[in-house]
Amino acid sequence: MLKKEKEIQDKDLEIIEGEFININRSKVTNVEGGHIEMQQVCALSIDGERINTAQSAALMLRGTEISMDHGVSMATFAGNTNINNSFLPVSVSKGETTINRSAAGLIISRDVKVKNSSALVVLANKVEGNLTTLLDLKTTVALGAVAGGLFGLLMLFRRK
Repeated sequence: MLKKEKEIQDKDLEIIEGEFININRSKVTNVEGGHIEMQQVCALSIDGERINTAQSAALMLRGTEISMDHGVSMATFAGNTNINNSFLPVSVSKGETTINRSAAGLIISRDVKVKNSSALVVLANKVEGNLTTLLDLKTTVALGAVAGGLFGLLMLFRRK
């Protein structure tokens, strides 16, 4: 277990724990810490209070403050999220999500601030900025009604 500041470069590691972690050009399975900074890193799971990533990929990010620049994360769970030029299939934030020139699948947040981004589905109290969504409210309701009708019809045929 690492106690103070730890800088890692060009390594292939399993688990890293510490208060201040700086990782460059490495592969990591699991990272846990207070303040985590990563550049050109591939990781499975990252859990920390403040996470800053640049040109990195992660399966899952969990933290209080997450900032991602030119990266990919399959699932992001945060208090506040700041995304620049990145791709997130799922992003869940308790507070504010700021997205700049990025793409997302599902965004769930209290407030969303957007600049030239796109998303499949957005669930938020307030959305500010230029956001392109594939499914709006009417389309989502219609799609749900069609899917429910088809499912009900299939269940009727299955019983006979």
